[in-house]
Amino acid sequence: MNRYRKRTFVLELAMIAVALVVAFPVYVLVNLAVRPVSDTSSPIRPTTSPTLDNFSQAWQQGGLGGALLNSVLVTAGSVVIILAVSSFAAYPLARSTARWSRGLFLLVMLGLILPFQLAALPLYQTMRDLHLLGTPWALILFHSGLQVPFTTFLYTGFLRALPRDFEDAALIDGCTPAQSFRHVVLPMLRPITVTALVLNAVAVWNDFFTPLLYLSGSTQQTLPVAIAGFFGQYVTDWNLVFAALAISIVPVLTVYFVLQRSIISGFAGGLKG
Repeated sequence: MNRYRKRTFVLELAMIAVALVVAFPVYVLVNLAVRPVSDTSSPIRPTTSPTLDNFSQAWQQGGLGGALLNSVLVTAGSVVIILAVSSFAAYPLARSTARWSRGLFLLVMLGLILPFQLAALPLYQTMRDLHLLGTPWALILFHSGLQVPFTTFLYTGFLRALPRDFEDAALIDGCTPAQSFRHVVLPMLRPITVTALVLNAVAVWNDFFTPLLYLSGSTQQTLPVAIAGFFGQYVTDWNLVFAALAISIVPVLTVYFVLQRSIISGFAGGLKG
């Protein structure tokens, strides 16, 4: 049997300290979100008379309902396109032995090296010519193109580590390469798919610059832009800001708790691959 040693005690203290450091910002967030406006005491001091009025005021004044729907639409649409395009693109890149495969893979990887700020102006003009400015579709197209190289890189590395025995057996049984990918390879990609889903969803959900640029001048906005609207030039109601931040966290936490097991196993499987 493993004995409880001094090293175990030290590790437990270190883990507790790390947990406290991580939990402290969450405590401040919730503490200020439920604090009345009249209470101007220290943010660390626990709120003695919590209220939920800040949430209703933030929801109404910031128009968080429409912003929440736009964020969900942009995130879901972008992630679906990113995963579909990247998985289909990574399969021939990982399985083909032709010379063009390596060159095409390096071409796709250029998307990881070049900063998107270099193409900010041409992309804006393209969205304008397509009459997509002020609509969520501009954000979906932007994020899809931005995240596909990184996600293709993840899928390609995972596919190269997978054995080809099951695919060869499916081809011998009469499956086409497309059928082999759909029925054999795609189910085995679940670990890296969950990993890519989480990474891309968080990146798209928290993006601020792109919605501010492409939705400027319209009634459409996402949650980060709506929350930024609470910051005034002279006065900022921090209670409403923290209440809005708490509202924006709820959808992400809900998805995490619903898919907790799949996310953990996905990260573990993706790292092993």
